[in-house]
Amino acid sequence: MKDDEPFLLDDPARLKALAHPMRRRMLRHLEVHGPATSTTLGELLGAKTGTTSYHLRQLEKYGFIEEIPERSTGRERWWRKAPGPRDLRLPTPDQLSPEDRPVLAEFHRIGLEEDLRLFERLPAIYEGDPRWVKASRGLGRMTEPEFEEFFEAYMALLAKYSHRAEDAAPDARPLYIRLFAFPADR
Repeated sequence: MKDDEPFLLDDPARLKALAHPMRRRMLRHLEVHGPATSTTLGELLGAKTGTTSYHLRQLEKYGFIEEIPERSTGRERWWRKAPGPRDLRLPTPDQLSPEDRPVLAEFHRIGLEEDLRLFERLPAIYEGDPRWVKASRGLGRMTEPEFEEFFEAYMALLAKYSHRAEDAAPDARPLYIRLFAFPADR
């Protein structure tokens, strides 16, 4: 599978690994800031090293991060985001067994909380550097096939202009990008 091909996150164990707030914060830190140790992550996130080590091992177990052996020495282990698909897609509830559906609901709940915190920061970030803040709100009317085509075009556009840290230009910045789309008549 190519890195930019969609990857359906339908393995309940892998989904559960990402349905934990601490793991998501750790993974986001590694994506945005690059490699780190459990000690540095613990200091940044206000957690004990044992806690961060446990969560790092869970992320490693399911292939989301990997150790950097050439940088690790003794007890100090360095971690980075693993190469792999960037376009993670979530299953629909009917693609999971009834007992695994609460994990999907928890994944969505945590994601919504993260998005709300980002949107609460938007005005201050805009005030500080409006050149790097873009927001759009709109209303569109689409059929279900058009909506699917729109989403796939959006994901292709995101993949076209997004670069991994190691491939990005020196002046490239990590950006949080969100798209919300849902029927307005519900």
